[in-house]
Amino acid sequence: MKRLFLSCCAALALCLGLAVPAWAQSPTTSAAQSFTLANGMTVIVKPDRRAPTVAHMLWVRVGSIDEVDGTSGVAHVLEHMLFKGTPTVPPGEFSRRVAALGGRDNAFTSRDATAYHQQVPADQLEAVMRLEADRFANNQWPDDEFRRELAVVKEERRQRTDDSPRALFFEQFNAQSWTTHPYRRPIVGWMSDLQAMTPEDVRAFYRQWYSPANAAVVIAGDVDVTQVRTLAERIYGAIPARAVPPRKPRDEPPQQGPRRFEYRAAVDQAMVVLGYKVPHLTDPAQQDEASTDALALTLLAAVLDGYDGARLGRALVQGSGVGGKRIADSVSASHGLVGRGPQQFTLLAVPAPGVTPEMAAAALKAEVQRVAREGVSAAELQRVKTQWTASEVYKLDSVFNQARELGQQWLLGWGVDGQSRLMARLRAVTPAQVQAVAQRYFSDEQLTTGVLLPDAVKRAAAQSARAQTPATPAVPLRH
Repeated sequence: MKRLFLSCCAALALCLGLAVPAWAQSPTTSAAQSFTLANGMTVIVKPDRRAPTVAHMLWVRVGSIDEVDGTSGVAHVLEHMLFKGTPTVPPGEFSRRVAALGGRDNAFTSRDATAYHQQVPADQLEAVMRLEADRFANNQWPDDEFRRELAVVKEERRQRTDDSPRALFFEQFNAQSWTTHPYRRPIVGWMSDLQAMTPEDVRAFYRQWYSPANAAVVIAGDVDVTQVRTLAERIYGAIPARAVPPRKPRDEPPQQGPRRFEYRAAVDQAMVVLGYKVPHLTDPAQQDEASTDALALTLLAAVLDGYDGARLGRALVQGSGVGGKRIADSVSASHGLVGRGPQQFTLLAVPAPGVTPEMAAAALKAEVQRVAREGVSAAELQRVKTQWTASEVYKLDSVFNQARELGQQWLLGWGVDGQSRLMARLRAVTPAQVQAVAQRYFSDEQLTTGVLLPDAVKRAAAQSARAQTPATPAVPLRH
């Protein structure tokens, strides 16, 4: 895990003895402000006048987590269809108009949210707000347009998942890790569900979730808060209010023992992935044991794989572990710190030649067990905290990154200062707390093991199929 998903303020950098970038001290930037329109839509504004540009994002609190069996992928398909027209903007015209304003645009769907974003010259903010509000409130398209775009989504799945053995392996890993929770379904959707999807499936999902009270507009850049508020009330505030449907709980039942599966594919190297169910952070203001453990788990992942030459790399790739043998060609560790659903702590290794997946898995576990026995030093922990703080301060030099992180805070139900509070909590985690989570959460009771194995027969079949298939141009994908 090379980067932690956090942001922080310049004051934290000073606390850690870092050089603070000049922009962080500049009077041209100021704190984010948030307000709610009469129809329930949230608006978040972060002035940053270092350049005459503005990032505009519209977040909808709906993703694959909100889908039901049989319509997997519908949130992502709907994201595509938002580019396909309104009564006043023909299909495909949205992006052309943004480009004509001197800007660029795109969108993405995740497990937890769908977001649409543009970056334009600051004097074009009102125009892009009107475009976005129109398609949020008035999206419509003919069935033929849906069928054409659904073909694009299917091709996206083929190119990014079906044609990649590793992507298919990770898709199966998710399906094995979660038995009932919606996270078990891929964001792009199962191909069988895409084949069966209808225009009405997508329209119904749009009517259900695209309500002002389920959305937030985030604007960062060369703006004045008062002027943005006036524009937002006039443009987004005109959208009629609608109730957000109640969300039924879909909790994952407790895992009662280890799970293991093998995935045989046309690959050259094996891979082993270990996924442990662990706590995640719901609110940085919460001071309970689960939130403290979630923060300590994130720091544990960084101690293992947070920088070049971290513990996993030294022990398994460089061969500095017990016996001095090189175990893996590559390794990683990560922790799902935040999200609307349950999360995992994941360890991954690509075994070196002559090393079995079982040997690699044992070596991964041994490094966690070493932390459980011996702990981590204060200096080691301080190193990863310092690196994260520095990288996050500089990352926020981008107005788009500022808007994106403010949107993610809204998605999680945090205030506009949520990320700085999160970083303050992380800085308070002690070596003893990191050692404690290494002792507590890594039993096989909560473990899902996935093993990707080379299959010579499938590899030969794949090579033969490629040789007999004429080359065709790839379908251009928007994101």
